[in-house]
Amino acid sequence: MGYGAGQPFSFADMFCGIGGFHVAASQLGMRCVFACDIDSEARRAYRRNFDMEPNEDITQIHPDAVPYHDILLAGFPCQPFSIIGAMRGFDDIRGTLIFNLVEIIDAKRPKAFVLENVRQLSTHNGGQTLAKIIDELTKMGYRASWKLLNALDFGLPQKRERTIIVGFLDHSTPFNWPEFGGDTLPLEDILEDDAPAIYMASEEIRRKRMAKHESRYALSIWHENKGGNVSSHPFSCALRAGASYNYLLVNGERRLTPREMLRLQGFPEWFDLPGSYQQIRKQTGNAVPVPMVRAVLEEVRDGLSRAAAARRVEQPHAVPVGANS
Repeated sequence: MGYGAGQPFSFADMFCGIGGFHVAASQLGMRCVFACDIDSEARRAYRRNFDMEPNEDITQIHPDAVPYHDILLAGFPCQPFSIIGAMRGFDDIRGTLIFNLVEIIDAKRPKAFVLENVRQLSTHNGGQTLAKIIDELTKMGYRASWKLLNALDFGLPQKRERTIIVGFLDHSTPFNWPEFGGDTLPLEDILEDDAPAIYMASEEIRRKRMAKHESRYALSIWHENKGGNVSSHPFSCALRAGASYNYLLVNGERRLTPREMLRLQGFPEWFDLPGSYQQIRKQTGNAVPVPMVRAVLEEVRDGLSRAAAARRVEQPHAVPVGANS
């Protein structure tokens, strides 16, 4: 019977990438009714793992083509706001894609939405960019709030801060931002024991790393930033889609394997990511951390269920939770 008196919550997976939101939502019993992404390699991975063909360019998708759904999920393009990019915000055409998303939310009126972007969205243009997005969502009748969350606080050995925006159509829906209380996975649980030699950095790269830095950890991931400074930690700095091949090196010696990158984002072992190493780096670097967004979705689900239960007490013939599909 799903949650409350209705069926499992349905969700639309916009800018779906390889499906981090999908994995998290499915783990909570939710049902995907629509997905889209402009990247053909991301769609290929999504199709392989979920047996579902995502739609393509959101600018070519009319809201009428999107089924009604309970929760809209979207990791909308981060490049316009990322420190790695030019940070042009709404001057970048990709930055305006958020408004295509807003149009769909306005047309379909989901009970809730969860949006994800880079940390820099919260400070871009002195905070005005995020304020504009929140204002647009509020104008449509949603109670929207945001918070910075870090994958490192949700069990993953990856420092990955993200701006998360959550909104509810019913303003009385209870919601608490999640706080992880468990342990972070140690690197040895993420890293493969015998990584193939093809992932070793060149002797020159290794020599330069060792000349710049001496780690105080027996097992660490070394990070070289844009300025050439090298640091090491018992966790990974954020995976990035377009960064240098050598910006993250295990013990300053080798690159991460595809499976290690998936594990750092919290993808399950059954998840199969096809394509070249370059594509796998890109797709995992663009993905959402699964345990982090799952924790948010769990709070959203529970809030919607409690609000629906309260309505049933007040209005015995109210539409059951999960029926908007």
